[in-house]
Amino acid sequence: MDTIFTSESQEQIDGLEEKKNLKKIEAALFLSARYLDIKELVELTDINPLLLKELLEKLRKSYEERDSAIELLSRDDLWKMDIKQEYFDMINRLATGSSEFTKAEQETLAIIAYKQPVKQSVIIKIRGNKAYDHIKHFIDIGLVKSRRVGHTLELSLSEEFYDYFHVEKKKKEEADENKIEEGASKPEN
Repeated sequence: MDTIFTSESQEQIDGLEEKKNLKKIEAALFLSARYLDIKELVELTDINPLLLKELLEKLRKSYEERDSAIELLSRDDLWKMDIKQEYFDMINRLATGSSEFTKAEQETLAIIAYKQPVKQSVIIKIRGNKAYDHIKHFIDIGLVKSRRVGHTLELSLSEEFYDYFHVEKKKKEEADENKIEEGASKPEN
């Protein structure tokens, strides 16, 4: 028995393929819990970059139309799935129960946040040698950025820190960061 292939059949196949691709994107963004660029999303999902951009917009609109508590955010061609701001208080209450960071890691991160920019050697004096592991972990996951200053590192919070914990940068921190960046870009006489 011969199977007749129609344009209607092709539309069904295309629809199924699109649903499958949307689910791949959704899974990648959900699990990453951070901003991903198009290249990372292509590597994770195996979807053509042009199609991927189109599907990201479709997925964003889908969440908006459903009036979901979840939203798809984009910034400078980076994409992230997150909870809408109106639910941050509830999520933060849930998150304070068990945390993905140990109490010691939380304390180290809090000191970095309070004293930033701060030399790694100062953090080690305050927290002890175990803080080396904490700092390395925070740098690896992108919550803390570092730059070499003499024999140590200078630590400060990254944009990902503010996104991850849903907090806004204070104006003073932004001004200090701009001064540091301007100083680093000026040629020495």
